[in-house]
Amino acid sequence: MRWIRYRTPEGQPRYGWVDGQQIGPVEGTPFGEYRRGEATLPLESVHLLPPVQPSKIICVGRNYVAHAAEHQAEVPQVPLIFLKPPSAVIGPGETILLPPQSQQVEHEAELAVVIGRRGRWIPPEEAGDYILGYTAANDVTARDLQRRDGQWTRGKGFDTFCPLGPWIDTDFDPADALITCRVNGDLRQMGSTRDMVFGVPQLIAFISSVMTLEPGDVILTGTPAGVGPLRAGDTVEVNIEHLGVLTNRVQAEAPR
Repeated sequence: MRWIRYRTPEGQPRYGWVDGQQIGPVEGTPFGEYRRGEATLPLESVHLLPPVQPSKIICVGRNYVAHAAEHQAEVPQVPLIFLKPPSAVIGPGETILLPPQSQQVEHEAELAVVIGRRGRWIPPEEAGDYILGYTAANDVTARDLQRRDGQWTRGKGFDTFCPLGPWIDTDFDPADALITCRVNGDLRQMGSTRDMVFGVPQLIAFISSVMTLEPGDVILTGTPAGVGPLRAGDTVEVNIEHLGVLTNRVQAEAPR
């Protein structure tokens, strides 16, 4: 099943489900009881919202060997985790804003895991029981600020720096899926989820040993090599095989 969030003609957000190019309304949420309505509304006719509103976004750094190498960084012995604020989340078709504080904003195409139920100290072999599904993500990064600060909160945490979407797929298999990123149609990144240093079950086990995972929380699983600059006027596409394409425009944010 593919879950979306969309805005109704009355301006209210609601959950829906996707059947091909049609969507149907859902009464309830994916984190509890729900009832699906008939899928009769064309997908292209609705405004898609971020497919989930997480209480926290836990990101994993250097989880692909080639990406660590392109930054002359060592591959960590245990998952290297950091947080993005919920205010960084935007949906498909929304605009990534380049902050005036940075001169080097970069894309990072990633597979995102959406947590389905509350958990702490989750064993790797039980991790699948806590997953609602998967979506595409872009871990947008102000690289110059990340390096300058010596820690990653500011460089990773600006508003609009966590595009998610277009939907949550509950049947997606993360074992070996191609991840690509294109900017204005030019291929920038290409890798496979099979190349992750720490797989999804390991990440859920590790993160849940540190903090309680809540329904709707999102884990960004790291990016393949090939990260690069975003400029005002660009269109960036994160494509995950068998999952979907997340497209966002880029523009400069005026200083205030």
